[in-house]
Amino acid sequence: MIRLLSTDFDGTLVDHFAEPPVDPSLFSVLSDLRSRGVHWAINTGRDLHFVDDGLREFQFPVEPDFVLTAEREVFHRGSDGKWQDFGDWNKQCYADHDELFAASGELLSDIEKFIESGVEAAPIHDAGRLVGLTARDDQEMDKLCAFLDSERARVPGFGYMRNSIWVRFCHEAYSKGTALSELRRLLGLTTDEIFAAGDHFNDLSMLDGIHAKWVCCPSNAVEAVQETVRKAGGYIAKGRCSSGVVEALGHFGALSQML
Repeated sequence: MIRLLSTDFDGTLVDHFAEPPVDPSLFSVLSDLRSRGVHWAINTGRDLHFVDDGLREFQFPVEPDFVLTAEREVFHRGSDGKWQDFGDWNKQCYADHDELFAASGELLSDIEKFIESGVEAAPIHDAGRLVGLTARDDQEMDKLCAFLDSERARVPGFGYMRNSIWVRFCHEAYSKGTALSELRRLLGLTTDEIFAAGDHFNDLSMLDGIHAKWVCCPSNAVEAVQETVRKAGGYIAKGRCSSGVVEALGHFGALSQML
């Protein structure tokens, strides 16, 4: 029985090129499943405040129980109505990333030199750190990722998360997948009780069958995601975005839990 839904947001639940952006049937499905004790977590590359912005913008009538943000952090809604750290995961995550960036100065400098050498990309800084890059298009991002793959072994633990033309640097121990497994542990669930849905490169870690048994992607997912879902014995929906997620829940029998 599925007891936890882990869904990406942009491109998985929200179709930015459709009207309406979210299939209304998703709202009723989420409401009904949650009324029957199924937890819902948004597992996203968005930072925390952008999650609430997205829920308001696309008029979600139901709120998630948990949000897993920046492809690594775990939050739950506190009694005061605000998002709060769930357990000690975030504290350790921040400490590990501070240590990683402190050890990555030379590598980060070489990354900046690489993008100055003719790659059409711009650096993203936060609190004085180079934390990511944005490229002109997918082809330029392919070049950047090839460079990162060739160089990142210089710093143990240095990884990155790609989403379209953006890339975020991170500790390789932290991902949508490992954050989901931490949430599973905190809730006392098993992998067999978890459903995960995503569409892009930064969703790969939660769709490989290790952190969730029931994995799927909508028809608009990139080929790498579709291949990962296929290998994990998951479901590739015919519908786009939220329509595909509802379709996958029906395929796996989750909707029968509502009957």
